[in-house]
Amino acid sequence: MTVTSNRTTDPPRHRSGGTGRGNRGTPRDHKRRRGRRRGGGIRTALLVTLALLVLAAGGAGWLYLKLDGDISTFDSGGVSDNRPDAGSSKGQNVLVIGSDSRTGGNNALGGGEKDDVGRSDTAFLLHVYADHRHAIAVSIPRDTLVTIPPCKLPDGTWTKARPNTMFNAAYSVGQTPEGNPACTQNTVEQLTGLRVDHTVVVDFKGFAELTEVVGGVRVCLPQNVYENDLNPHLTAPGKLLFPKGEQTVSGQKALDYVRIRHGIGDGSDIGRIKRQQAFVASLLKEVKSKGLTPTKLLPLADAATKSLTVDPGLGSADKLISFAMSLKDIDLHNTKFVTLPWRYEGSRVAIVQPDADALWAALRSDRTIDGKNAGGKKSGASGSGASSASPAPVSGEGVDVAVYNGTAVPGLAARAAAALTGDGFTVTGTATAAEQDHTTTLVEYGPGLEDRARIVARAFPGAELRSTTGSGVSLVLGQSYADNPAAGASASPAPTAVPSEVADGARSADDNPCSNLTYG
Repeated sequence: MTVTSNRTTDPPRHRSGGTGRGNRGTPRDHKRRRGRRRGGGIRTALLVTLALLVLAAGGAGWLYLKLDGDISTFDSGGVSDNRPDAGSSKGQNVLVIGSDSRTGGNNALGGGEKDDVGRSDTAFLLHVYADHRHAIAVSIPRDTLVTIPPCKLPDGTWTKARPNTMFNAAYSVGQTPEGNPACTQNTVEQLTGLRVDHTVVVDFKGFAELTEVVGGVRVCLPQNVYENDLNPHLTAPGKLLFPKGEQTVSGQKALDYVRIRHGIGDGSDIGRIKRQQAFVASLLKEVKSKGLTPTKLLPLADAATKSLTVDPGLGSADKLISFAMSLKDIDLHNTKFVTLPWRYEGSRVAIVQPDADALWAALRSDRTIDGKNAGGKKSGASGSGASSASPAPVSGEGVDVAVYNGTAVPGLAARAAAALTGDGFTVTGTATAAEQDHTTTLVEYGPGLEDRARIVARAFPGAELRSTTGSGVSLVLGQSYADNPAAGASASPAPTAVPSEVADGARSADDNPCSNLTYG
């Protein structure tokens, strides 16, 4: 997980004044009166007691203030207004971005120029289930072809949507050294249909310091690794960086481990993702073994916050540590790591459907990797039960359909595709429609496919049918479906688990560090 510091180029940091910690260092002065008063001994005893309490808490109080000063937040004005419903899942979703920004001294650790454009080198969406006992991290390959929605530029203007673009390009929108976390968040929300509750950016320096504070992280290499495996431009292997097998790494060595791409497996980013997942799992083991208490978390937070950039919702020590404490009951075995369903498309990565949409649907339903309900009872949520507006179940067996989002509501195509898959349809792909101003849902069909188009239309009451000269059946979702998804195919039962192809490749945080380290 390579990861951005923007200390040398940042605008003034956003600091929270709401921690309530500012007066801990010294008790408030009281007016002193020289006149004789009864109860002076009691008052003196109280002041002494108060002073002792202040001294006892002073270290923690000082550190809280220091943490507040170290935390940087990004401009939330760049987050899109067209976001998934905040109530789409009872769980929480945290986007973690590893940046290769070279600012703030990071170029000394990762190479490159200090004022180079910030890029996201790795990213995963962490879904914390509503029961706070299960979690799953979904890695998104940086070369994945996605649609990057409109994003805010430094001058305040917004870009146009960019279809068929590499995922990591979202972080570079605006071409600034500190990157564009809000644009990456917008892209993930549109891709998944899940609302991102928090976004955290970690840079090289913060990552390296964190591994030193925990005393190192246990990792494993499937083979010897040499200098030219880290830098393929070298003409000779160079010195041995890592011997084959298990070992403990920290600081620069830990950073080198998560950056290694060439010389292992097929040398792809997919293989590196697997090793990064194994590394984060080992890091969690180390943190968990030390106990998730405020006393233990403070030094960890001190190391982490020096190079963290977070959304304003995590922009204070209180908020950050409170969020970390909310994760203390998640069992290592119930913490899973998976990769977004993918396939190669030339030198890039394409998303495999309908598996990806089924994965996001399972997370929205708070279903674990083995199909368990980890979200508690739903009340009044769409899709939670049949309603008078819900259509009768439709069997889509043998019917292929492509799904397009004809609105500006993110995640709509993914939601409908997952529901169609649950009804037996074969979804051949999802995308954004050429026009996003459709008011009603439209089913288009080529010659000889009217019967199949009518089956699709029955799953979306009110949908219009239209014949075309093209081939296949296409579903173009309109605003009517966005406003009332219960009147469409989303009334189908929620998936019971993530697709088996995804589940089979999952890693648990308590797995052996030497297992499943390469692709190819």
